[in-house]
Amino acid sequence: MKANHIQTRRLGKTDIEITPIGLGCMQFAGTRNVTRWIVRPIDQTTATSVVRAALDGGVNWFDTAEMYGAGHSEEMLAAALKECGIAPGAVAVATKWAPLGRTATSILRTIGDRLTHLGGFPIDLHQIHMPTGSLSSIPAQLKAMAKLLKAGKIRSVGVSNFSARQLALAHQVLAGEGVTLAANQVRINLLHRNIERDGVLDTARRLGVTLIAYSPLEGGILTGRYHEDPALVRSAPVMRRFFGRRELSAKGITRTRPLIDAMREIGTSYGVSISQVALNWVITRYGDAVVAIPGASKPRQAVEAAGAMAFTISEAEIRRLDELSLT
Repeated sequence: MKANHIQTRRLGKTDIEITPIGLGCMQFAGTRNVTRWIVRPIDQTTATSVVRAALDGGVNWFDTAEMYGAGHSEEMLAAALKECGIAPGAVAVATKWAPLGRTATSILRTIGDRLTHLGGFPIDLHQIHMPTGSLSSIPAQLKAMAKLLKAGKIRSVGVSNFSARQLALAHQVLAGEGVTLAANQVRINLLHRNIERDGVLDTARRLGVTLIAYSPLEGGILTGRYHEDPALVRSAPVMRRFFGRRELSAKGITRTRPLIDAMREIGTSYGVSISQVALNWVITRYGDAVVAIPGASKPRQAVEAAGAMAFTISEAEIRRLDELSLT
């Protein structure tokens, strides 16, 4: 792991230091549930190669979830880290509890499963995967998370897809338990900038909560590959085509082409790719408040993602991309 040259960021107000880019691990989910319609599953050998490439690029944390293949992603991540010679505790691992149809007590009951799937790697950040779907209130869920932290089962508590109001509530409930809220994982990229308008960014900054950007490349749209060959849209995973139907339409490709062209021009000046410019925009545009977790199904994609931490686009370039992304 070569993280010495990369300036890390604090995860919320915890003492956990993470690199601006982590590795999202949904692609390690296998075929056990709906995730197979969002990302193409990969085998253990490939997963290990991806993790090794991320580590070699300086990435020091990994985000997985119970929902990603009912623990399969956690298992593959742990196996990959061990194969790469990484000892438990040497990198940070984040996972998530799935609330759908469950009560808050499930958080306490399933922590053993999470730790078993992770094969000895501790949980540095445990997150509530979404604010809806549980049979218990958000406060009840957060109090259960606080119990895990106080019992030494996890190092920090996070949430995912929480609105500004829910984020403030989560912070307040945990504060009442003597626990700090570390993170809120939300969708952030050049084509999805809702955090600037819905209060999530302002609330996170006010409370000292880190925002973890998932889908920072908007399902591959911000790599430029669909603009170079629109026929590739037909081969994209089913759910990716569904969720990205606006951007992946012929009209959407035409609308975003000026943005892609600008990113290509900026990338050429730094000797980097379009996707690296898109990732650097996420981790630069919002300062230390935002980190990103691009996925990677091939080692070269992990290398590329890690490489997005090796340069910094200018304020003028950020303004240019800001303007084009909103047109």
